[in-house]
Amino acid sequence: MAVTRVFGARIKRREDPRLITGTATYTDDIVIPGMCYAVIVRSPYAHARIKGIDVERARRHPGVVAVFTGKDLEGKVNPIPCAWLIPGSDLKTPPHPALAVDRVRYVGDGVAVVVASSRYAAADAASLVSVEYEPLPAVVNQERAMQPGAPQIHDGVPNNVAFHWKVSAGDVEGAFQGADVVIRQRMVNHRLIPNAMEPRACVAAYNRGSGDLTIWMTSQNPHIHRVLLSGILGIPEHRLRIIAPEVGGGFGSKIPCYADEAVVAFWAMQTGRPVKWVEDRRENYLATLHGRDHIVDLEVAAKKDGTITAIRGTCYANLGAYLSTAAPGVPTILHGLMMCGAYTIPNIHYEVYGVFTNTTPVDAYRGAGRPEATYYVERLVDMVARELNMDPVEVRRRNFIPKDKFPYTVATGITYDSGDYETALETLLRMIDYPNFRKEQEEAWKEGRYLGIGFSTYVEICGLGPSQVAGAVGFQGALWESALVRVHPTGKVTVLTGASPHGQGEETTFAQIVSEELGIPIEDIEVLHGDTEMIPMGWGTYGSRTTAVGGAALAVACRRIVEKGRKLAAHLLEAAEQDILFEGGRFFVKGAPDRAKTIQEVALQAYLAWNLPAGFEPALEATAFYDPPNFTYPFGAHACIVEVDPETGEVKIRRYVAVDDCGRVINPLIVDGQVHGGLAQGIGQALYEYAHYDDTGQLLTGSMNDYAVPKASQLPAFETARTETPSPHHPLGLKGVGETGTIASTPAVVNAVVDALRPLGIRHIDIPLTPPRVLQAIRQAQGR
Repeated sequence: MAVTRVFGARIKRREDPRLITGTATYTDDIVIPGMCYAVIVRSPYAHARIKGIDVERARRHPGVVAVFTGKDLEGKVNPIPCAWLIPGSDLKTPPHPALAVDRVRYVGDGVAVVVASSRYAAADAASLVSVEYEPLPAVVNQERAMQPGAPQIHDGVPNNVAFHWKVSAGDVEGAFQGADVVIRQRMVNHRLIPNAMEPRACVAAYNRGSGDLTIWMTSQNPHIHRVLLSGILGIPEHRLRIIAPEVGGGFGSKIPCYADEAVVAFWAMQTGRPVKWVEDRRENYLATLHGRDHIVDLEVAAKKDGTITAIRGTCYANLGAYLSTAAPGVPTILHGLMMCGAYTIPNIHYEVYGVFTNTTPVDAYRGAGRPEATYYVERLVDMVARELNMDPVEVRRRNFIPKDKFPYTVATGITYDSGDYETALETLLRMIDYPNFRKEQEEAWKEGRYLGIGFSTYVEICGLGPSQVAGAVGFQGALWESALVRVHPTGKVTVLTGASPHGQGEETTFAQIVSEELGIPIEDIEVLHGDTEMIPMGWGTYGSRTTAVGGAALAVACRRIVEKGRKLAAHLLEAAEQDILFEGGRFFVKGAPDRAKTIQEVALQAYLAWNLPAGFEPALEATAFYDPPNFTYPFGAHACIVEVDPETGEVKIRRYVAVDDCGRVINPLIVDGQVHGGLAQGIGQALYEYAHYDDTGQLLTGSMNDYAVPKASQLPAFETARTETPSPHHPLGLKGVGETGTIASTPAVVNAVVDALRPLGIRHIDIPLTPPRVLQAIRQAQGR
């Protein structure tokens, strides 16, 4: 039976059977006759001159096909580009060679590549490459890197400052002078390492006869990779095909164009032999981009009644050794512009210094700038409440943007599309029984138990677009999305989407959209993506834009199909076109529902073309390129309840409740999955995960033995609920949900821990709140 109303249906992900039975195809599953294997030799030094590289022993090793260094690529492989050039920031973009030539700038910087007939032979030979280094002083802290006398990482970049960006609105100085309360706080948003199920991988195959290069790779945006690699490799774009099979998760780490894929593809082009490269987990920790890494000096001004009048701050963003693809946009456009949060804060001044250091490059990691902004704003709101001895819930209420004020332009200049923050908060408070919790907390404190609750009422920026805005803020690309919907003669449907999902479940939700629009059973709809030769140009998956932008393109294409089908149905039913209605997969005459044709019947006639109206082109398909008129702005209210052990500093999450509003919900099951995954990552940042370098630039948390990814046993059973406030400009009212949990959860957890320790007078602890760090704060507060 046709599914005609699928929004809100808890349909299981159709991707899952192949993923959980081992029948899915990942990049490492690709095998081509004559294929070789590449291993990249990486620098053990964070900063050093390359005095010489001896590859002769490696070349003589059995099975070795080739060994090449950075000098072999000079003039043949162009530098790796940065694709977000922030205007008005005096951005400096030093060259990023595919392999280091004269100097390495972080531990993991590639210096040579060994290609052999087997992975084992390549690894053995790589150990025989001898590199003579002259170690140089390194710097890993962004503030130290800006100081006079600090090691200079790139020529022509004084004090290692890549850019200086700021946003300012209102009378900030006046607001601080007239404030009843001014709070100053330094906060650290530490560095994180993505942990995708499958590390990065690529297989490159070059056909010398046709000049075609095909690359299978772990990509979140195959078409962007095609554009960038075309320029890097000097191959015409129409000769380059990028295929993203199962990606194994990304969290932003598979957005950028890396040097590694470029050097593997170069070797395949040079020799005509296919080559595979798959990083191991240690290599993944060293060379795949990292996330976050801010140090921020913040101030907030408020009145006695809890009204927040101004925020100002200076952010020092660690960019690592090179500018990654989108790195400059993360701490500026995606971060600085969100410093108003969900509140009517009229005065903002925020500056960002992007700084080079001898560390792995930093780029977009789940949430990309929004988690950092939410963390700072939500911590400041709690500090205002603490200073004024007010309930943090009441301070939030007093500063919320009212429901009737949307669309609302915040001080930083962006316009939130819609919101109902009060309803989300009230739903949350009912779920946790807030008054009773405060009574329980008072009793616990009397017993010497440190129980706390933390809130996060957040708003985020999603559905990245429109393209004009992208250009205005320096993004060297567009942010529209494409969709092609083809109804076959038998009534089955093929969907081609330029978005490239990698675990979010869009093969299911996109089929639900098409089923909703066309009234065709969901099992009759196939969704294809991730192949630049098959799919119309698209801009990929990141920033929770897949459904918000790609789904909108699908809806527009489906509606064009309905309009074309209406013309043919009118002809077949011998009725006026304006009298033809479409509902539940049937075209019927107004007032005579029995005079009808199913969309399957119309499709067949469109292809047979025996009886078409004048001027009607055969077939039934449509293409849409959707450029959104604005971003979308999901929001919500989260609460975390914790208990802190004063003897060990251990934080135990007793309860976590999330109320999110992502506009209309297509599939609650998938939304819950996205929220749960995001919560795990945000809680991981709050309590466990921490990428730590020593002063020489060695990554001390370079494996899962040292980098604490949270275990299932450390996470609570999440409680979720939703409100629905549709986006007024989106064809389906959607907003996006992929990053919600990560954005909201970190401040909720930290606010809960600080609330639990309120009797000790503790006001702030920098994340991650590991037991030693919490215990140290407790002992200092107790004078021990």
